[in-house]
Amino acid sequence: MSADPGTLKISRSTFLDAYRGFAVLLMMIFHLCWDLGNFGFISFSFADPFWIDFRRVIVTLFLTAVGWSAYLSNRQRLRLIIWPRDAKVLLAAVLISLGTYLALPNNWVFFGILHFIFLATFLVRPLSRRPILSALIGSAILVIYSETSWLHFPNAFPAIVHYLNLPHQTLDILFPLPWIGVVLIGPLLGYLNWHKCTIPNHFLVRALSAMGRFALPIYLLHQLILFALVALAKIVLSH
Repeated sequence: MSADPGTLKISRSTFLDAYRGFAVLLMMIFHLCWDLGNFGFISFSFADPFWIDFRRVIVTLFLTAVGWSAYLSNRQRLRLIIWPRDAKVLLAAVLISLGTYLALPNNWVFFGILHFIFLATFLVRPLSRRPILSALIGSAILVIYSETSWLHFPNAFPAIVHYLNLPHQTLDILFPLPWIGVVLIGPLLGYLNWHKCTIPNHFLVRALSAMGRFALPIYLLHQLILFALVALAKIVLSH
C-alpha cells in the first residue's frame, strides 16, 4: 500500500504511515470483536449504528490513503501502472477470495475492500495530479449519493450475483459507489501537504507507522491469528 521503490523516498511519510496504521489498528479491533462475538464471549449486532459507523471510519481512512498515495506517486510523472505495488494488491485480493471460497463457499469474498482498492488505484491516478478537481468530483459523488437515489442502482447487485452465480451473502463487500468518491478526495490531502505534518517520536506513533508500512501483510494475516487465539481461549476456558 506504499509507492513502488522508485518513489519511496519522495512519498514515504511517517504521518501517512501512522494514518494508515491507525486504520489497521481499528480494523484489528473490529475483527477481534467479531471473533469474540462468534465464540460467544460478547453479544452484540454488527447491524447496530455504532458498528456500521465504525466500519465506515475504517474504510474511509483506508480509501483516503489510497488517493493520497496516488497523489504522492504521480505528482512528478503520471504512471497509470505501478507493477510491484499493483501486483501485490491483486495477489492479496485473489488470496482473500480463494481462502474464503475454500473455507466458506457460500459466503466467500468476491469483491471486498482489497478488490476495490485494486480497481480504485487505476481510477484515481489520472485525476491524482488534479487534486482539487478530484476532490470536487469525489465530493459531488458523495453528496449525490447521500441526497438522491440517482447513484444507488438497487437492482445492480442482485442482477450481477445472479448472472455470475455469486453468493448473495458475503463476508465482505464494498460497492464502488459511493466509495470511489472517498478515494477521489484523498489526493487533496496530499495537495494540502498533510504528509508533512510532524508527529511525536513516540513508541505508539512508531508502532502505528510500522503497521501502516506493512498494512497489506497485516491485513492478510491478522484475522487468522486473532481467530486462532480466540478459538484457543474458548477451548481452554471450556475445560
